[in-house]
Amino acid sequence: MHCCKAAQRALNGARAGKLYGRFSVSASMSTKAPMSRVEPDEFVNDRYDAIEKRLGIVRGRLNRPLTFAEKVVYGHLDEPESQEIERGVSYLRLRPDRVAMQDATAQMAVLQFISSGLPKTAVPSTIHCDHLIEGTTAPQSERENKYGGVADLKYANVTNKEVYDFLASAGSKYGIGFWKPGSGIIHQIVLENYAFPGCLMIGTDSHTPNGGGLGAAAIGVGGADAVDVMAGLPWELKAPKVIGVRLVGKPSAWTSPKDVICRVAGILSVKGGTGAIVEYFGPGVEALSCTGQATICNMGAEIGATTSMFPFNSRQYDFLVATNRREIADLADSFRDNLKADSGAEYDQVIEIDLSTLEPQVNGPFTPDLAHGISELGDAARAAGWPTEISAGLIGSCTNSSYEDMQRAASIARQAIKAGLKAKVPFTITPGSEQIRATIERDGLIEVFEKVGGTVLANACGPCIGQWKRTEVAKGVANTIVTSYNRNFAARNDGNPATHAFVMSPEIVTAFTIAGDLTFNPEKDTLVGKNGEEILLEPPTGDDLPPRGYDPGEETYQAPAGSNVEVVVDPQSSRLQLLEPFKAWDGEDVEGALVLIKARGKCTTDHISMAGPWLKYRGHLDNISNNMLIGAVNAENGEVNSVKNQLTGEYGGVPDVARAYKAAGVRWVVVGDENYGEGSSREHAALEPRHLGAAAVLVKSFARIHETNLKKQGLLPLTFADPADYDKVGPFDKISIRGLKTFAPGKQLTVAGTRPDGSTYEFPVNQTFNDNQITWFKHGSALNAMAANLKSQAEK
Repeated sequence: MHCCKAAQRALNGARAGKLYGRFSVSASMSTKAPMSRVEPDEFVNDRYDAIEKRLGIVRGRLNRPLTFAEKVVYGHLDEPESQEIERGVSYLRLRPDRVAMQDATAQMAVLQFISSGLPKTAVPSTIHCDHLIEGTTAPQSERENKYGGVADLKYANVTNKEVYDFLASAGSKYGIGFWKPGSGIIHQIVLENYAFPGCLMIGTDSHTPNGGGLGAAAIGVGGADAVDVMAGLPWELKAPKVIGVRLVGKPSAWTSPKDVICRVAGILSVKGGTGAIVEYFGPGVEALSCTGQATICNMGAEIGATTSMFPFNSRQYDFLVATNRREIADLADSFRDNLKADSGAEYDQVIEIDLSTLEPQVNGPFTPDLAHGISELGDAARAAGWPTEISAGLIGSCTNSSYEDMQRAASIARQAIKAGLKAKVPFTITPGSEQIRATIERDGLIEVFEKVGGTVLANACGPCIGQWKRTEVAKGVANTIVTSYNRNFAARNDGNPATHAFVMSPEIVTAFTIAGDLTFNPEKDTLVGKNGEEILLEPPTGDDLPPRGYDPGEETYQAPAGSNVEVVVDPQSSRLQLLEPFKAWDGEDVEGALVLIKARGKCTTDHISMAGPWLKYRGHLDNISNNMLIGAVNAENGEVNSVKNQLTGEYGGVPDVARAYKAAGVRWVVVGDENYGEGSSREHAALEPRHLGAAAVLVKSFARIHETNLKKQGLLPLTFADPADYDKVGPFDKISIRGLKTFAPGKQLTVAGTRPDGSTYEFPVNQTFNDNQITWFKHGSALNAMAANLKSQAEK
């Protein structure tokens, strides 16, 4: 998995001075290292100086060895002298180094920032146009009967012009860097340009942890959190626990970094990482490329982890140099003692994975933690009755679109072409960035993919987040797709709840797409070539970095121009809507709220606020609220988007009934199951209930980001003290929530329910609010509280 040593040394150039691993480097903290090529006045040196000072204080207070994750997080404390620091308990106030936003979530984040009245962002921030480009694999009339990347990007630039113009002008006015449509996926742009070892950054997308492949604590958040940081306020995070994953050995021929995280997901489950940072360490770390480490961190979002991180190592050094950041590489080397765990550091849990015995993993369907070794998959599919005939194969995404990923997949495709074979089903390839696209085109990989029957899509998220105009399989028809993506919830990729999606490495996807069968095991099964000969595929090969260096491709970055730029939002727009502040708490307990829906089973943010075609309304709160909870299963009748309006006795869609309650001045609550809000950081899943009149969300357990998002919007995320109390709440009950007048951290509230027959019940519920978050609730939202604070400071 290393690239050619000679080519690598030619690429990296001569290094002199102190030896680091297999490299000789010269570095000193006095050498100025800009944070990025587009931020020449922001320096990593200053960040490292601040980390060093803060850690000096923290070490004196804790008097124990620190994990790498702790060093980065505690090295960004706002008040290291006085803040309480206890893993899993304390709420930390932190100072992140930067903010990154993708175009779908950036709309609401920027609208919230505008409403704050501030003139400019306080930290380096960027917007990335990657979510709104719909992928196609067959001729489309609205695209002049064309399809694929070029046609899709051209169409997106027309249909999304209003949104792109808004984001570009707002970015220019408020000091936010703007990456145009076609630049690439946010997380790949961050990895190639902005992430650095020891960095703390937040991003308005759940796969922000991709930056952990470069030693960054990169954490997915909601837009309101981004607004806090852009406004110069401390960012709040519950002190994470730390789960250690010790890697030993080296990957075997068909095993890839993707298999590591697929296996970890199988061990920990979709909520096993909640409230924790997953930190990888051990002798196996340097057997994985930097982009492979990023793949592992990226998909750590599927286990609910706060983020995932790799310590600084030679593979990260190589990647920094290859992406024209030698100054940062050398500076990180001089700072390396703070970029790894201390000897004797303790973890809350430790998992060990032997890379040399790990076989390729295939996870799914319908959940990313259902892991199967490739040797077990065929039997599991037959036993479960899953469709074994594959209907589509898709590689790329923010998780697996590196040069190495593309080379390894292409090495399989070349073998098929040589044998006279092509993909048996539609096969899509999504480059992660313009730099990757230009490089793999120069090096002949795109030609290989097209020869094997593939369609190269735009440098964007596309089918991974539901932006796939799929036409060859009708909705409701059971079928199987294989992807190198990260999520595989029902209807996630193509809007079809009957599609069985399986997650794996790009090279395994490529092999499956050529074989056309889910029971095919490329390690031992043969294909039949054009001339009838049996062919056993050779294991995939590929350089982790391009021997000829990266080709940057087109320049797609727009720098901020200044405050004189005009930002316009048309009041008649169906896609953008300026925000009105939510009402503050009225000072009373919640009395007689109706149960809007009692959700049963998995209820992800995709169920609460679907993506796909709904992405076009991300900047218009009222319009996108028409998708609220339309994917959740109603426990009362087993149906989706069908609940009883208790005011009329008639059944209707969930958003329609919520609007009816709001119009009548009736508050309502949602009741949910385990890990409610799993998945994307999608802030709209919290904004929509607030907008349509919700008072609280009462569940067995929450996913981290969603619980915080609900708090930010002035809602009450509550959990059953006894999960069995879920069964007490009926779908037509009236719910009161008492104890709000004495609301305090750690203090339980009381739920009192009245059934239609007049009988009652009562039970305690837990809440995780701290003092600051209670202030959000009382003001009606975190944004309201921030505005009140700024007004108070201005009046002093």
